[in-house]
Amino acid sequence: MDIIFATGNEHKMKEIREILKDLPCRILSMKEAGIEVEIDENGTTFEENALIKARTVAGKTGAVVLADDSGLEIDYLNKAPGITSARFMGEDTPHEIKNRALIEKLEGVPKEKRTARFVCAVAAVLPDKRELVVRKTFEGYIGFEPEGKNGFGYDPIFQVPECGCSSAVLSPEEKNKRSHRGKALRAMKQELEKTEYCS
Repeated sequence: MDIIFATGNEHKMKEIREILKDLPCRILSMKEAGIEVEIDENGTTFEENALIKARTVAGKTGAVVLADDSGLEIDYLNKAPGITSARFMGEDTPHEIKNRALIEKLEGVPKEKRTARFVCAVAAVLPDKRELVVRKTFEGYIGFEPEGKNGFGYDPIFQVPECGCSSAVLSPEEKNKRSHRGKALRAMKQELEKTEYCS
């Protein structure tokens, strides 16, 4: 049985394949599966958006379809950018600019008020139309300067207290162990292993 992950993001596919490698399934991106479809992410939560993506792609295939929706919540900014993390300041705006803008919004804010978390919801739509959803978080705070070259997106400004560095300094293996997406994918993997499709 194939698993199609509703994303075109190659960084993400690399993480996904690494975490789900023990499943007895091929894991394909939408592009690899030959699926082209417009997805209107109009949900109000990470869970709703993940389900919208998974349902849209599931309508085009008989495979197991997974999708995730993730983002950065900054408590001082009322949990912004939140579900609009990818679209914050425009989807094509380089993350260096987005990261700098968020640091500027927190200018003068002390460390203890810079708490933040990455959130990831992963949804699955099975061939029998059953739906599964899990949600996990990665807690930290927003640093005062970007740091590190690993990772992508908001990783350089997201400080991981127990590691004493940003998420962009961690090795991919270390990040997958701790990250919101790593935790959510492992939780989803456990759910999939209970089904006849991925056991």
